[in-house]
Amino acid sequence: INYQNLAAGLFMFFMGFCKKVIIADSFAIPANIGYADPSTLGMIDGWVTSLSYAIQLYFDFSGYSDMAIGAALLFNIHISQNFNSPYNALSIQDFWRRWHMTLSRFLRDYIYIPLGGSKSGEFRTLRNLLVTFLIGGIWHGAGWTFIMWGALHGVALIIHRIWGRYQIKMPKVLAWFLTFMFVNVAWVFFRAVTFQNAWDLLGAMF
Repeated sequence: INYQNLAAGLFMFFMGFCKKVIIADSFAIPANIGYADPSTLGMIDGWVTSLSYAIQLYFDFSGYSDMAIGAALLFNIHISQNFNSPYNALSIQDFWRRWHMTLSRFLRDYIYIPLGGSKSGEFRTLRNLLVTFLIGGIWHGAGWTFIMWGALHGVALIIHRIWGRYQIKMPKVLAWFLTFMFVNVAWVFFRAVTFQNAWDLLGAMF
């Protein structure tokens, strides 16, 4: 029995439990209402729906991860951190270094690098990024909306890599805003049951 691990494990478990039950489940209510029939939403309702789902997904997933980390610590088992404030990211690359970090490492080590990574020329590097995230989309679910979500992130990483060549620094506030807005819009395809639902919600938002 390691009392330090017991204390830390209980803290992590109940912190994750509160994330899930208090925050995620609360924001799930407006998200589910909005996604049930997005064709009826106005602009404000559209943004409330999309932002509610973004908050729900993060606190749901990170809450479960914290609960797993905490439960494992009770048995002196150390599980890797899975989230590191991803919505504070200043670029899409930074986002994937913070969001679902275990999946990011898996995609990097078992798909991106075996495809050649960034050592096979610029064109193949960009291709490998796109293929990796298309597979990442399929990994989440066998649906075209998931593939679209993966493709959007793959294209965003390609744009980020090309942008990096010019070494143009963006103000941090603008970088954060653009990153979060992109992630939030991409979540629409991740959550929507059909493309029509996604287009309806995006049409309401914009």
